[in-house]
Amino acid sequence: MEELITDFGYIAIFIGTFLEGELVLALGGVAAAHGYLSFTVVLSVAIVGGFLGDQTCFWLGRRYGPRVLARYPGLAAKAPRVQNLLRRWDAMAVILLRFCYGLRIAGPLIIGTCGISPWRLALFNFIGVLIWAPLVAGAGYLAWYAIEQWIGRLKHVQIALLMAIVLAVIVWWIVAELRRRSSDG
Repeated sequence: MEELITDFGYIAIFIGTFLEGELVLALGGVAAAHGYLSFTVVLSVAIVGGFLGDQTCFWLGRRYGPRVLARYPGLAAKAPRVQNLLRRWDAMAVILLRFCYGLRIAGPLIIGTCGISPWRLALFNFIGVLIWAPLVAGAGYLAWYAIEQWIGRLKHVQIALLMAIVLAVIVWWIVAELRRRSSDG
């Protein structure tokens, strides 16, 4: 398990933060706290992945936004909420959307349909990811120490068991979320 985390941890963090990211990034913080990954590299990879993911969604929204919204009514239902946020707070909305559950992908996609300048979005998206990555990874990092203090020093077998339980919960949540989204759509 340790070798798997060491070999593929950064790739998983990049892919996870490119797509949605909070859980994967928090687990990256846990892995860094335990010494499997470097916390600085976890942050760097998360910043790049999160920034590129949002920029990609923005450009997809700019190019294909109306068609995507017409095809996915669940996403279209979120559009007025995001558009209202943009009208009211503009730059702050771009930064804060990163922290709104369920709007990490939808937000930039919808922002792409709103006519905001690509350079303006890139600037505030970058500011947002510079705030988001250390907060989420830091929460995972500190959570590991809190767990260690509460349970006591965990041995390697217990660590593998904990990671397996966390992985099972993640897989269960993803399957449940996909089923929910397929029944909504």
